Amino acid sequence: MQRLRQAGAVILGKTNMTEFAFTAIGDNLHYGTPGNAADASLVPGGSSSGAGVAVGEGTSDISIGSDTGGSVRIPASLNGVVGFKPTARRVPLTGAFPLSMTLDSIGPLARSVADCAIADAIMAGEEPVALQPVSLAGLRVGIPRGILFGETQADVAEAFEACIDRIGRAGARPADLSIDDLIAEMRAATRRGTIASMEGAEVHADWLASGASVPVDPHVTGPLTRALAVPASAYIRTIRRRCELAAAMAERLEAVDLLALPTVPMVAPSIAAMAGDEALRDKTEGLLLRNTQVANQFDLCAISLPMPGTKLPAGLMLVGKHGDDRRLLRIAAAVEALLGR
Repeated sequence: MQRLRQAGAVILGKTNMTEFAFTAIGDNLHYGTPGNAADASLVPGGSSSGAGVAVGEGTSDISIGSDTGGSVRIPASLNGVVGFKPTARRVPLTGAFPLSMTLDSIGPLARSVADCAIADAIMAGEEPVALQPVSLAGLRVGIPRGILFGETQADVAEAFEACIDRIGRAGARPADLSIDDLIAEMRAATRRGTIASMEGAEVHADWLASGASVPVDPHVTGPLTRALAVPASAYIRTIRRRCELAAAMAERLEAVDLLALPTVPMVAPSIAAMAGDEALRDKTEGLLLRNTQVANQFDLCAISLPMPGTKLPAGLMLVGKHGDDRRLLRIAAAVEALLGR
């Protein structure tokens, strides 16, 4: 935030979010749930819930969120704005309350790719320059059909296919690229506990281990308490395996320039439905995180763009290679211009 202030940004204040940035629905039992910018009866997506709503409703031009498994891109998708998750450690985490030292990223939400690019450059300590869109002609776009496309709502799937058709007609070369084996390997590696829950449990270990009754959302305390019991050896093995799988993903992505898929497989469900059905809430949270967390787990950068053609907001996610942040933003600017026509 210091870099943004020095660049002339006017900081309006803090927006609401889920407790300890841990859940994807965007609800907060203690401070209220901000209603979706498109329809206040719908969930905003999380964890950077208020950040997405603020940009979506025009309260702010740019919001800053954290993204450990999709917490910038999920609310961006559900509120119809742009959300960028940079490669981890591109933007310093100084001043941000931690969740996962391995997966945490700080990224902007805005109405345009250009605004996201400016905010990202400033936060990364770079000189912001005008974003030059790249030509889409010849661009190799991998479509990771399979696990990440299951249970996608029909209107979201149709909007995605229409976007890919437009991108193809602009000269890009979309082609299926399976990564299901790597995703399955990552799921196996994190079966004892997710990286975010294990590292988050360490952050909160003192009060979790005390057994004291604390007024924290049980959707947060439950996973963190379970992860606290995972032995250090299992955590170390998970981190080692994650490094191996990130290298395997980097090799797989050599065949393409980027991946494209729906940011999340649905539009925003209702706040009431999530509050009234615990099983539905758990399933919805899993689906909201499913696609976005791939970029965090495999140490990539990613951006969500609003997709035309749906009644409620839905996002198109472009996933770039590790460290390829500026090129991904240039590609996203070209896709944004194409879809906006």
